[in-house]
Parts: sequence; structure tokens; C-alpha cells
Amino acid sequence: MSKFDRRAVAARGPRTRRAVAARLAAALAAVTAAAAVGAALPGLQASAATGTVTGYAAVNGGTTGGAGGQTVRATTGTAIHQALCNRASSSTPITIQVEGTINHGNTAKVSGGSCNTAAGVIELKQISNVTIVGVGGGAVFDQLGIHIREASNIIIQNVTVRNVKKSGSPTSNGGDAIGMESDVRNVWVDHVTLEASGGESEGFDGLFDMKDNVQYVTLSYSTLRNSGRGGLIGSSESDRSNGYVTFHHNLYENIDSRTPLLRGGIAHIYNNHYVSLHESGINSRAGGRAKVENNYFEDSKDVLGTFYTSEAGYWQVAGNIFDNVTWSSPGSENNPAGPNVQSNTSVSVPYSYGLDPASCVPDVVRRTAGANKGLQVSNGSCTPQSPTASPTSSPTSNPTTTPTTSPGGTNLSIGAGSDGSSKASGTSYGNVRDGDLSTYWSPSGSTGDISIKWGSATTVSRVVIREAAGSSGAIGSWQLLNAGTGAVLKSGSGAGTITFTATPLTKITFRITGASGTPKVAEFETYAS
Repeated sequence: MSKFDRRAVAARGPRTRRAVAARLAAALAAVTAAAAVGAALPGLQASAATGTVTGYAAVNGGTTGGAGGQTVRATTGTAIHQALCNRASSSTPITIQVEGTINHGNTAKVSGGSCNTAAGVIELKQISNVTIVGVGGGAVFDQLGIHIREASNIIIQNVTVRNVKKSGSPTSNGGDAIGMESDVRNVWVDHVTLEASGGESEGFDGLFDMKDNVQYVTLSYSTLRNSGRGGLIGSSESDRSNGYVTFHHNLYENIDSRTPLLRGGIAHIYNNHYVSLHESGINSRAGGRAKVENNYFEDSKDVLGTFYTSEAGYWQVAGNIFDNVTWSSPGSENNPAGPNVQSNTSVSVPYSYGLDPASCVPDVVRRTAGANKGLQVSNGSCTPQSPTASPTSSPTSNPTTTPTTSPGGTNLSIGAGSDGSSKASGTSYGNVRDGDLSTYWSPSGSTGDISIKWGSATTVSRVVIREAAGSSGAIGSWQLLNAGTGAVLKSGSGAGTITFTATPLTKITFRITGASGTPKVAEFETYAS
């Protein structure tokens, strides 16, 4: 029995230790036996991505993956890469049905104009509109991680990813089972099992990590277990460009910490079952805000709070059950939420959702969470049910629609001045205020500032950012600033119309903080109303 198995048993009282040990042993034996002989696992029904996306992955244009595109079957990692590379373009929708064990021995780099792959990792890089779904006897990614980078509209469903290492041999994906980074949008991970066999000292890292501008993600009906780190949102205290992540109906079992670690951003965490969290659980810090509802925390320590930093995070709580949870004393770098758990912020979410009572969460999660469970979901009344049909709507490459007509009133940018950060060769600051959509400004890199300025205070309440032809969707995350005061007027992602409280200013800056290609701003229009 590994140290993590021992911890899982020791964390519970005498009333459950023998039962837990037996259940862990039986579960591990069943998984090992099934993987060894390729046996069909009971309850596995998926033949394509099914169900309805929920949470933050359902907003910002929604997440449809490869719906409407070709469906192909893959039994090796190389075949997955070939499917991506054989598409007409990097955004052509595709569903890849995976069966069997994917490992280092059968995952090679494949080249092509519609892909950017690497050996020893499933690489979803600089692409969009893809579904990967386990079918048949099940899909196991063995010591091989899934890396999502500079990508959007991705679904991963009904797969197991296990024992991915960042040190030792073999290594893959920085030690993350599923890792997302660098301008990722709209990812739905559903009914997956993510597991390790230890912590950092054994060579493992996170099970579900997001960093460097990852937004609009949902993790649902999944199992994360036997790891030192559940996952993070933000790689450091300064990496606060991530957020809008929903976690619901997941099982976190036998984890040291990070369920998740939230730095900046917003997370909605509901109807999850947490068992045997050894050091800390939901760690909201560095300005992060978590809405924590109707979860069941069991046989664990410090399941919510700000830990290992003096930079505070915040939480709104309701309906949670704390069963045999212990709390440490507050300190300069530890602020546990308990034992008297109270809200210290308010978080609103832009979507509807159904809440199961916390009392039934252990049972409904046990019956639905993880790969090879028939993709069962809760009906909102503690009863598992079969999922609804696959999403059928076609994905969009740019969820935010760029307006084709100007708002009412005068474009105040015409006749104004403009400046910005370093510009790409052949472009001009003045191109964003000349009324000509055929000319544009680009930063010298993938991010930068472009500003409109006036000789006296001018009241602005609406901005329209128009991208040049052929570059639609390149602009990712942004901030709109009052350049005179540095105040952030609005933040978001994608080009289009931006409204905010009417503000008198002499200079307004559109700051691009993330992009999926080379941003090309054809017009930076400003309006009083």
C-alpha cells in the first residue's frame, strides 16, 4: 500500500478504516485487471460525446467541441495526432473516439498544416473545435498527459489519465494529467478519471492545471484521486489572468492539497464530494473568489480558506456539509475558513444550474463521477439519469460577434490622436482612427496597447474594437483602461462592442493581454453613448 493509500485510511476514524482500505484495494485491483486484459468495463455506453455542457464552459459562445464534423476512431496516440493533422484546417470540427491504452510507445509527433503536435504527449495546440471521447472498452492515457495550449472549444470526455510524471521516467506534460495554458478558451472536461500514485517527491504534479490566461472551463462528473496536488488556477501570485471555472459533481479523494488552488479569477464549486484531503482543500488566494455550494467535505483538514500566502482570497458559502473536518489555527500565511465557516464575498454566475442537496452528494457522485460510468448525470434531485443527446449546434471560431454597424452617435476617434506600445512593421497607430477597415495596427508581439487621446476631457461610455479581415478571433483577453488614472473600465475577451459607465477622460487604452494569433485592430471606435 502506497503512502497515499495509507493516508486515505488513516484520515478516517476507526468506524471506516477497514471499509476504506477494502474499497481502495478492490478499486485498484479492478482497474489494474481491466487494463491488463483490455476487458470491457461495465456501464460503458459512450460512442460519441453526449450530454449538455454546463457551467462556465456553456457561456462565452458555448463549448461544442467537434460537433458537426467528421468522426474518426483512434487506438494510439499517433492516430489521435493524425486525425488532428488530416483536417482541412486547425479549426475544422472533428470528434476522435478513443479506445485502448495510449502510451509513450504509440504516441509520436505528426506534422501538418492543421496541427502542432509532439511525441510523448497528446498535444491540442493552436487548434479549435475538437472532441476526444473514450468509447468501447475504455480509453486509458497511461503515463501520458493531455496538453491544451492556445486552443478553444475543446471537449474531453469519458477517459482515464493516470500516473503522468514530471520527473523520473517517462515524463510527460510537466507532470499534469490535463494541463491548459496560454490563451485557452471554452473547455469542457466531463466524466474523466485523473489519478496519480503519489506527490511531487514521487515525480507527479497536478491533475488538472490552468495557467497563463485560461478561461471558461467546466470540470464535471469526474474523479481525481491519489495525488499530492488536485490542480491549480494560476501558476503564481501574479498569474491572475485565469478564471471562470466551474467544478461540479466531482470526487476528490486522497489528495494532499489544491482542490483547487485559485489565484485571482472566479470559480464556482458545487455538489462535489471531498474525501481525505490531508493538508488543505479549496485554497482561494491572491484575490481569487470562490462560490462554494452544497459540497460534502469528509474526513479532511482545512478544506477551505487561504493557505501558504499572505495574499488573501475570498469565498461565498452555502449549503455545505463538513463531516469530520479539522481546522488549523490562523496564522500570518494561513486563514482557514472554519470551524465557523462564513462568506466573506459575494459571487454571481451568468448561467442557470440545479443544486443537489449536499446530503446526497456522496451517493450521487459515487454513481456518476469518473470514466466508464455510462455518462450518468444527476437529475437535480439526487437521482442519476442518462445524459441528453449530443450537442448539435455548430461551433463558432469567434464567440463574440464583431458588430457590422456603428452604434448611434459620432465616432469620437475620428480626428483624435492615437499612440500605443511597439507596433509591427508596416502598421500605424493612426490606422485605428481613420475609418478605413482595410488598414490596421498590430503590436510587435501578440500583446500590446493601443490608445485614443484627446486634447481635453471627453466623455466615453462605449467602445467598438473591429478586427481586420482575416484576423477575426485573434484578440483574446483584454483590458480597457482610463490611461489618465490607470483605472480598469472593463475587461473581457474577443473583439466587439464594449460598454461601461460614462467616464470623462483624455486618453483611453485598449490593452491586449492574450491572443490566439497576431492581433490586427482595424478600428478603435469611441462613442459618448
